[in-house]
Formats: sequence, C-alpha cells, structure tokens
Amino acid sequence: MHSAASSPAPDWLAVPDDANDLVRSVWPASAQRSADGELIIAGMSAGELVRIHGTPLQVLDEGEVRRRATTLRDAFDTAAAKHGTTARVYYAGKALLNTTIVRWMLDEELNVDVCTGGELEVALLAGADAARLGFHGNNKSVNELERAVAVGVGTIIIDSEIEIERLAQIVARTGAEQRVMLRVNSGVHAETHDFLATAHEDQKFGFPLTQAAAAVARIRELPGLVFAGLHCHIGSQIFGVAGFRESAARVLDLHKDLLAGGDVPQLNLGGGFGIAYTRVDDPVPIAELAEGIVSAVAEACRRRGISIPALSFEPGRAIVGNAGVTLYEVGTTKDVALGSGSRRYVSVDGGMSDNARPALYGAQYSARIASRVSTAGPQLVRVVGRHCESGDIVVDHEYLPGDVAPGDLLAVAATGAYCAPLSSNYNHVPRPPIVAVRDGAARVIVHGESLSDLLTRDAGIAP
Repeated sequence: MHSAASSPAPDWLAVPDDANDLVRSVWPASAQRSADGELIIAGMSAGELVRIHGTPLQVLDEGEVRRRATTLRDAFDTAAAKHGTTARVYYAGKALLNTTIVRWMLDEELNVDVCTGGELEVALLAGADAARLGFHGNNKSVNELERAVAVGVGTIIIDSEIEIERLAQIVARTGAEQRVMLRVNSGVHAETHDFLATAHEDQKFGFPLTQAAAAVARIRELPGLVFAGLHCHIGSQIFGVAGFRESAARVLDLHKDLLAGGDVPQLNLGGGFGIAYTRVDDPVPIAELAEGIVSAVAEACRRRGISIPALSFEPGRAIVGNAGVTLYEVGTTKDVALGSGSRRYVSVDGGMSDNARPALYGAQYSARIASRVSTAGPQLVRVVGRHCESGDIVVDHEYLPGDVAPGDLLAVAATGAYCAPLSSNYNHVPRPPIVAVRDGAARVIVHGESLSDLLTRDAGIAP
C-alpha cells in the first residue's frame, strides 16, 4: 500500500478510512451492505441480479428516479408560486430514454423533452400525450417536423432560420397551428467541461442574442406559428446558481424588447443541474437551487419593470444519474509502478462501450466491490474496460480494498445518465440490459444484446 503523499492519486482524492463505504451523495438512497457485505439496491442484492442477468448490468433504482423527479417538480412549483408565476418541469430524455422512464415521468406529472424522431416515437409509444412533449434539435429533418406537427407536439424549440421556414411550410400545407420557442445563446459559459458548455457563441445550438429579435419577428409574421417564448440552456453538470442568474438577466433584456411586438409568455432556462459522482462533488440542494434561480429571474424582471413569465426547466441527469449503478465482474488485475508509488489496474468485462463519458469528457466516477466487504487496506486503482483502447477507462482514480481480485463484482455508481444512450458495440461487444429494481423485485426495462443480435446486422453472414 502507498500513502496519499507518495501515490499518483490526484489531490482531490483522499485515502478513505474504509474502502467499502458507500458515500450517501453518490449512491442511491436505498444502497446498503447486507450482513455478509454484499451490495443491496432497493432490496435486491448484486449477486442475485448478476446470477439472473449476468454482467455487465445496468441497474436503475425506480424509487430513486421517482423521488428525484417529484423533488424537482415540487421545488420549482414552490419557488415559482412564491414569486407569482408557474413552473413546468420537462424530463430531458437524452439522459436516458425508454418507454418505462417516460411512464415514470408522466406518473410524477413531469413533461418530457425529446430531440430526435426516434426519441419522439419512444415517448409516443409510452403513451405520452404529445401536448406534453418538447422537441429540441439543431437539425430536425422535414420528416421529423412533419411528424411532430401531425401528432400535436406541444412545443417545438426552433434552432435556426432554416427551421423557421421549414416549419412554416409544413403548417401552411397542413393547416395546423404550432407552438414554438426560440433557442438563444446568452453567451454565458457554464462552469463545466468545454464540450458540455452549450451557451457560448461559437457552437451549433440556437441564435446569438443579436440575431434573435429578427428571428422572432419572422415567426410572428408567419401564419400557423405561435411564438411561446425564449429558451436558453447554458450547459451541464452545473453546481451553482451564478451562471443561471447571469444568463437569465441577459435573456430577459431580449424578452423585454420583444414585449413591444407581442406576448412572450414563457422562459425556459434549460437544465444541467449537477450531481455527485465522487465524494468531493457538492451539488446545491434542489430546493435551494430552485429558489435561487427563480428568485434571480423575479428580481431581474422587477428591475426591468416587466412581469415574470411562466418558467420551465429541463433536468435529466439530476433525475436519473444517481439512480443508476453498473455491475461488472473483475477479470484481471495488475500493478503498475509510477514514480515512488503505484497504481493497480482493475479490468472489468465492460468499458467504454457501456460508459463512454470518461473517454469523451474525462468524467470521474466512484466504485466499490459489490460482492463482499474486505478488511484489506485501501489501494489506489484505475478501473479499465476490455476494449482495445488505452483510453478505455471506467473509473480513472479510486481507492478499493487492496485484495480486489478476479471474480469480484464491482459496482460503479451514478451511471444512470448518458451511459446507456451513448453506448456502442465497439469491438463487437453487446450492450448490456437495463434492470429496474424496487421493493426487492427486479424487471428488465431494456433488453440486453447477444452476439447473435450483432451478427444479424452483418450482410455477409448467411441467415
């Protein structure tokens, strides 16, 4: 073993007193250890889940998802009512979308955001009223827009001048009326990874504030398009209120100017609320975040002498992220000397095919042995996948018991958001199933793939 002072661990990663502990902010609230040390999630043991479904396995705590959805809904409802307006929460489907998730969101009185024709169909097949859907995307096809109008999607978020004209032609041809919002870039950069900051000027989404008024004027003059307000999303994995406050202030300057030409009934400030992936992450509590954002909007409106509009928000990760845990089996381990310290490489039977975020963003995660507890001291490890890439990292820096060994089950926390949606078949590895757990029972909500499933797509293989 090596002390923190002599190891290659990053400064933020402290040596834990107990390398078996489950940090409450990172794991589902239901996560605990059984009497023999096995990880239990919503009453289901890791061993039993793996015995039935194998590894890798993505596990989703249904109760945790529902609780976080209602917490967000209630927090924004309360904050909005306090300041004399209303708030609507849309679940951002890109975080994790399947028909079961959509039904949970509808049950908890959330609306749903989609951003492709495929996501739209999932929501509709789940039984969603199209009026409760928002449709995003910087390159919606004519076919996608026609489908959205035909089924009565509640709001289409317009992202370009070309899209305004495409949509105008569709509603003119069909005689439909379509509610739209305009996505704008406030120029505010979220305190996050560059690839996750989506409101700065040099990027593909939305209109610069300097071009937005002309776009709104064009929408207002076109029959069949109903302008419903402005939308601005500043990024992802944001822990504070400051970015939302500044962005809202800039967008509300535009909002005030637009009032001269007609109503601007709604302001959508997007989502991007951060979650804890490691013990050092400290997201703002949801009630405090909601009050901080809404009060900032109310104060900005007061200073400008305008009424506060109806508000809407689009959390995704904050609802499903910490509800997800991925189970793997350890295959091999090896120790690598690094200067005066060392790191143990722990290889598991999944990797970047089921969680691309570390490779894409340098995302950090937390892991624990799930099949037992250990009295061994903590050892610095890097959990890696089975793929033929040096960047195939599952958990970049973590302390696990020093006796972690082949055959151990390993659980990686906070994998509910953006892992399954970004999954691939790299190296012809099948994607794992997703299993929902609740009250000691488990059910498959997304089927896993087999190698046979992958081979059927190869046109060179005889049926």
